[in-house]
Amino acid sequence: MKEPKFVAFSTQKGGAGKTTLTVTMASFLYYCMGLKIIVVDCDYPQYSINDMREREKMLLELSPSFKKTFSDTLLRTKLKPFPVLVCPPEEAMKKVRDLIEEGEDVDIVFFDLPGTVNNRGVVNVVNCMDMVVVPIAADNVVLESSLAFALKLQEWLTTGRSQIKGLYMLWNMMDAREKTDLYDRYEKLFEELGLATLRTKVPDTKKYRREGSETLERAVFRSTVMPPDKTLLKGTRLTELADEILKILKD
Repeated sequence: MKEPKFVAFSTQKGGAGKTTLTVTMASFLYYCMGLKIIVVDCDYPQYSINDMREREKMLLELSPSFKKTFSDTLLRTKLKPFPVLVCPPEEAMKKVRDLIEEGEDVDIVFFDLPGTVNNRGVVNVVNCMDMVVVPIAADNVVLESSLAFALKLQEWLTTGRSQIKGLYMLWNMMDAREKTDLYDRYEKLFEELGLATLRTKVPDTKKYRREGSETLERAVFRSTVMPPDKTLLKGTRLTELADEILKILKD
């Protein structure tokens, strides 16, 4: 990629998985695929990704197994943890551009944004995105909220108020027990509304919530300082999602 790409998993409904998707995708692309990644945590006031990074710093002191896995990763990849910038939305783009102008080599910048489009700072950041991915789930509350959010972004696009280059819906936390025609019906509705849907569907699996532990010796999937453990990748569709996103960004 010649120019850095700006990507956000974004929705106004909490619990749709945007932060988890941001972390796991950033870590997979950085530690497993060698892309230069920056994560910008603008999700005021919780700053969840920054909190995760701070927890992991403590785990490196408290958990021998976590420290060993981290050390093995560092030895194998020669990659220090990717930068996590923490700032309110109105400062985000300036911080990123300053870093790039200082010579930071960047392929993709991921933004974790507050779940609102009623904040001018958020609007300004969203309007700079090369790709906005809106996570959705087969739950009426999540679906209606996320759909309203996507339609608002689409309205900005069609009226020329936004420069977003790509807007995509993403089925997240998909329940394998749900009938496939339910998803087909929703996707037909999205198509009628002019909304594109990513082909990859992310399953509902506890692997995405598997973090480091002070007391348990276990493989880690969600982390900012190491990749998703390869023994846990099967069935998560993370690799397929990464490939699909990269193809879109390169086209």
